Amino acid sequence: MENIYVDNAGTTPMASEVIDVMDEMMKNVFGNASAVNAFGRKARQVLDNSRHIIAQSINAQNDNEIIFTSGGTESDNTAIIKTALKRQKQGRHLITTAIEHEAVLKPMEYLESLGFEVTYLPVDQNGLISLNDLKAALREDTILVSVMSGNNEVGSHQPIHEIGEIVAESNAWFHTDSVQAYGILDVDVQKDHIDLLSTSAHKLNGPKFLGFLYERNGLNLGPYLRGGDQELKRRAGTENIPAIAGFAKAVEIAQAHKHEWQKQDMTLKLHLLAGLKEAGIDFEVNGKCNEDELPQIVNIWFKGCPNDALLTNLDLSGIAAAAGSACTAGSLEPSHVLLAMYGDSPRVHESLRFSFGRYNTEAEIKKVVEVTAKAVKRLKEKAGR
Repeated sequence: MENIYVDNAGTTPMASEVIDVMDEMMKNVFGNASAVNAFGRKARQVLDNSRHIIAQSINAQNDNEIIFTSGGTESDNTAIIKTALKRQKQGRHLITTAIEHEAVLKPMEYLESLGFEVTYLPVDQNGLISLNDLKAALREDTILVSVMSGNNEVGSHQPIHEIGEIVAESNAWFHTDSVQAYGILDVDVQKDHIDLLSTSAHKLNGPKFLGFLYERNGLNLGPYLRGGDQELKRRAGTENIPAIAGFAKAVEIAQAHKHEWQKQDMTLKLHLLAGLKEAGIDFEVNGKCNEDELPQIVNIWFKGCPNDALLTNLDLSGIAAAAGSACTAGSLEPSHVLLAMYGDSPRVHESLRFSFGRYNTEAEIKKVVEVTAKAVKRLKEKAGR
């Protein structure tokens, strides 16, 4: 049985080039980057070079605006909780959206338990916030606005530039969770007035358990994890040099092929939708499906077909898709993203996410269409629909 992976929004396979770099580092650059001996200096050079590559990828003004973390979750928690605690004398109001990743929503809930007030902006059926809603929600005591760049379930791409301009005119700082967008879309923290930005390496064919937080010069959040003086005293813990070097390689590859892969992903998405339509499947796309959205993600409502049963059928046939975020896949709760977009609609329980990556082919998508169409028809016949 051929196994086909179309769950790249959950994680991506590591690129062979990244594996080669990490293998070389593990063999030959094992020193502690904080050590003053020759082994430490060699590790420090790799760390500095990697930081420079990544800083340039988002147009950071200074390499030291990049803080390496364990991934998107730590970066989001650091940006949100540290901002709130640092700026609470200036205000205790934060703004986010109803469709953020749990790594943003859970810290917001935590801050609410400490007495902070959070406004959750609604979204329309395309998964987009209203800029007028944002303007109306901003107050003198608003200290942070956190809006994700691209949604991990439906692929909606928020108007980050316009949001940044609005927030820049206020007292608030602007944070964006760019875990799904980074490496796929162009990111420019200067042009978009971004103060804090979170990423994760494993979403762009890099290693797991690694990411970075961009922190604009002058914010001075201080460490979230306390201990040693690593990362210029902003994040304690010995730096994972092999993984950081691998991350930098993944970023270099993504920067070189980003626009090529955007077109490839959009082509695969359109082939999937066209194939399902040709097969006579009754479906709708959740959100929009155009070049304004993340090209690698499509979320489809298979009308009258329970997503848990369909997902199981696909898995047994060798197709790896998803019913929502991989981080909440073990939960029986419906997708909070689809609930925010459509309310308590049948599509909340009848939708699957397909997400593409650099290693997917048109032949694979043809097979996905074939297997999915058969599974949908079989399940609907069983249900007498």
